[in-house]
Amino acid sequence: MADQNAYTVIQQDDDKEQPTMQELRKQLETQKDEQKIETMKKILLTMLNGDPLPQLLMHIIRFVVPSKNKALKKLLLIYWEICPKTTPDGKLKQEMVLVCNNLRNDLLHPNEFIRGSTLRFLCKLREAELLEPLIPAVRTCLEHRHAYVRKNAVLAIFSIYKHFEHLIPDGPELIQTFITSESDQNCKRNAFLMLMNTNQALAVHYLNSVFHQIPVFDELLQLSVIELIRKDCQSASADKAKYIECIFSLLQSPSHSVKYEAANTLIALTSHTTAVRAAASCYIELALKEADNNVKLIVLERINELREKHDRVLEDLAMDILRVLHSPDITVRQKCLNLAMEMVSTRNVTDVVGFLKKELVKTHDEEYEKTNEYRQLLISAIHSCAIKFSEVAADVVHVLMEFLGDNNNAAAVDVMAFVREVMEKFPQLRSSIVDRLLETFKDMKTGRVFRGALWIIGEYALDAPAIENTMARIRQTLGEIPILAAEQRSQEDAQSSGDASKPADAPGPAAATRRVLADGTYATESALSSSKADPVAKSAHKPPLRALILNGDYFLGSVLSTALTKLMLRYAEVGGNNAKTNTLKSEAMLIMTSIIRVGRSDVPTNQIDEDSHERILTCLRTLSAIPEDDLMKEIFLTDCRRTFTKLVESQGHIKQKSAASKKAVRIQVDDSLIFRQLKSKRTGASGVDEYDLDITKATGLGERTDDLASKLSRVIQLTGFSDPVYAEAYVHVHQYDILLDILIVNQTSETLQNLTVEFSTLGDLKLVERPAAHTIGPHGFHGIKANIKVSSTETGVIFGNIVYDGPAATDMNCVILNDIHIDIMDYIKPAVCSETQFRMMWSEFEWENKVNVNTNITDIRAYLEHILKSTNMSCLTPENALSGECGFLAANMYARSIFGEDALANICLEKQDDAVVTGHIRIRSKTQGIALSLGDKITLSQKNVAAPVGQSPAYT
Repeated sequence: MADQNAYTVIQQDDDKEQPTMQELRKQLETQKDEQKIETMKKILLTMLNGDPLPQLLMHIIRFVVPSKNKALKKLLLIYWEICPKTTPDGKLKQEMVLVCNNLRNDLLHPNEFIRGSTLRFLCKLREAELLEPLIPAVRTCLEHRHAYVRKNAVLAIFSIYKHFEHLIPDGPELIQTFITSESDQNCKRNAFLMLMNTNQALAVHYLNSVFHQIPVFDELLQLSVIELIRKDCQSASADKAKYIECIFSLLQSPSHSVKYEAANTLIALTSHTTAVRAAASCYIELALKEADNNVKLIVLERINELREKHDRVLEDLAMDILRVLHSPDITVRQKCLNLAMEMVSTRNVTDVVGFLKKELVKTHDEEYEKTNEYRQLLISAIHSCAIKFSEVAADVVHVLMEFLGDNNNAAAVDVMAFVREVMEKFPQLRSSIVDRLLETFKDMKTGRVFRGALWIIGEYALDAPAIENTMARIRQTLGEIPILAAEQRSQEDAQSSGDASKPADAPGPAAATRRVLADGTYATESALSSSKADPVAKSAHKPPLRALILNGDYFLGSVLSTALTKLMLRYAEVGGNNAKTNTLKSEAMLIMTSIIRVGRSDVPTNQIDEDSHERILTCLRTLSAIPEDDLMKEIFLTDCRRTFTKLVESQGHIKQKSAASKKAVRIQVDDSLIFRQLKSKRTGASGVDEYDLDITKATGLGERTDDLASKLSRVIQLTGFSDPVYAEAYVHVHQYDILLDILIVNQTSETLQNLTVEFSTLGDLKLVERPAAHTIGPHGFHGIKANIKVSSTETGVIFGNIVYDGPAATDMNCVILNDIHIDIMDYIKPAVCSETQFRMMWSEFEWENKVNVNTNITDIRAYLEHILKSTNMSCLTPENALSGECGFLAANMYARSIFGEDALANICLEKQDDAVVTGHIRIRSKTQGIALSLGDKITLSQKNVAAPVGQSPAYT
């Protein structure tokens, strides 16, 4: 079945009725070649769409074959390729004798184009009776003066020898004689290809005779030489040293494809340090010079595979890899940074960080697409280097802190997370970092960055001068205290100045207008009130901390109160001056009270929330406690720091575990040694050609390790047992392809002719080829394969029917097939991302699907594990945050599809008193299909959970 030619289904240009047989015959009989060309195109389209038109064969031989028009001859060769050449009993049709004579004349035609086209057609011919009379003419074409004829003659001989060796038994020797005297590179390449695939010893003999000419060969011929070297090195008699020398010379080839294949082959031949370094340098050069971003990504992946096996050898090339960052594509940059971070060591960390710092400074001066994303990648890379290698932490922390005032909130938040981790791990840097944080207070723009800075200062401002400096800086960024009185006074001043500047004949207050509110009610609004309510106008000239609080960020106000409480409690211990301590404590309490009062007033855009109000009141009570509450003091000054220390340690353990798993020993010391020369071909894949392994992986054959039980579970019944035709399909999903292996059973006692399986798809699925028509005998079996392409991670449906002819010529029977639903879980894989990336994607993605929890599982951790298994998602929430029994559970989940689409989920569970788990799962994605499909999958998995022993299942 693999030798059969595959044809494409071509859509007709119009919906007009197809010409009848009589009309086609009449159009072929015309004397005009243009009319015949149009008619032949119509005939070919009809035949490619399933109608063989056998009645036209003799007409085409009579009226089209004698024509000398080259376009018509080309169409005629296509017709010979697809027309039925045999009778139903398998014998060659009598008319083919005339066709054979015509082909022989074309092979001896004085025009080289006609000769070459006919020779190309012979490569597709599979009838030995037609080919046998043409062998002398094909041999003659090897001596033609034109290279186009000679190279196609070699391919024709190759095809004939491959399928019908008895027709030309001396084919390899003939081509060996031909290649020694040939000068054209394309002809040499085709001849060399035939020798390599038919008689490898002759190909090696020729290669040895022209060994020193290989560097000047044509690109295609060099690629064939590399392929022969890769194959011949599997034999014990191969001169591997000579081949390695040849491959080293091809690494300097100007052709990128030759360099890439040479580097791949060199790694397969030897693992010597010099060879590995040379191959890696070749890959890096390709990544720098190749313009295609896809090629860059492939080459970087090859370098990563090389690094996993030879990490020590490639350490010196980390700086060379970072040169790929000059590529403007953000995906290439991300891949390059990830690879470089894996290659950083104590020997090159200083140079790597220095380069990254220069790139980070450039992002200030250069503006191009996705600058913010690139800046964030650089900050994350510097962060990982500084945490892993303490000697560079002091050098980079102050550089990164310049970006705390960056307009990109994500980059500033990453910097703040880095600073927070440095403060915990490197105590010697705390004093300088606190001073730098206070200097950058005025440049910060977002509440999230302010919250991080206030937390750091509250925890790590440890001496009296630092606390006093902090209080002064907070007062400066907060403005006049109390806030409410100052704001009311400024509004009154603005109104009085406005009244004084108003002309005498100015109109009175602006007329009130009616406005429709969100709930449909009406309200009056004047120009004065609308201008007063404009938060942008009010906060444009205010200090940053004050502006954020007035705009309703009361969470920031609660964090500020907590930091002030920590500072005052610590100052009471280290300050020593009671008067100064009381002064600062009163000032801190005034700030907290001012935040509450302004939150309860009508000055800001919204009222303070209860949580923030309660938190600030707790801080006030703690500072006003006389004598001090030792429990609250311990919570503020000790427990918070201890919790953060545990968090940093747990993150370090996770990173160490992941690093240890990457560096796990792949080959144990007691593993058996395999000698390729002593091993049979049936004992595994070790020693197989790397090229063949790549082909195996690409086709998915190497991944089909399912046992019989798992295969049977994927069989879908398409028709009923009582239908005249029974059909079932095994659905195999491999990356972007779906292969349907369909079994057809004729359950009748009659022969079913022209049986065709017709498929249609719903969703982002595309049928690649149309299954051909078959004839199935009584109670016979037949297997049909259909390929379907997938373009996105959305649930697709395949439906169709089986059509076959009845006893009468006009009868046609149809059996409707059951629908095949493609499971989204075949494309979703667990993935990992940082908390910052998760939050960014959660805020950006617009599609959300909320699924209520309705299950008979009584344990919240067991339910979480069940959902993770059912959805192929990974849990981002660390284990220490999920441990313990409190009756509540919240976790973030993440997965990525093979198409690069992200799927986020947040699960919130509560265990009721009656042991019933309730809650909901929120799913977010960039496309609607993933959100809906994952929601449906979760809903179905809840219903399919088996009930525990002694408990009835829960029905929804």
